[in-house]
Amino acid sequence: MRLPLLALLARGPAHGYELKQDLEQLLGSAYPQPNVGQIYVTLGRLEKSGLIEGEEVEQTGRPNKKIYRLTDAGREAVSVWFQKPEDEPRVRDEFFMKLALAPQTGLADQIALINKQRRQYLNTMRNLSKLAAAEGRDNRIAHLLIEGAMLHLQADLDWLERCQEELEELE
Repeated sequence: MRLPLLALLARGPAHGYELKQDLEQLLGSAYPQPNVGQIYVTLGRLEKSGLIEGEEVEQTGRPNKKIYRLTDAGREAVSVWFQKPEDEPRVRDEFFMKLALAPQTGLADQIALINKQRRQYLNTMRNLSKLAAAEGRDNRIAHLLIEGAMLHLQADLDWLERCQEELEELE
């Protein structure tokens, strides 16, 4: 959450609720909605670390609000973030750990685990398809997010098929 908030503040000063709305509008309903409390906690930490500065702004008839702006150090942190490629594909996979340990424990069947995970991925794909239809193509960023998630799920489904084939050959 830290770096996306800094990136939004690179456009200009904003308050916490405004940043929440910007994230929701940008990413659409497919992305988990950010918790406004988490945003304010993160903004406080960013301010303590010198990446942003906050300024209280008086409002008539309402409580004061705090507007945040990026510092030079914050702008540099966002630049570094944009320049750094993301890590390699995940190797620490919780499902794979279950699959690997199942025969050693006798508490779960590997093929049953694969089938259950497959059903979960297919349900998730159905839900994403519904979200894509609801979002329409107006929000291109949200559409790309949904499409990327579905492609990852398809790759995961292909991988599950490969795991099942390998395990069945061992029997």
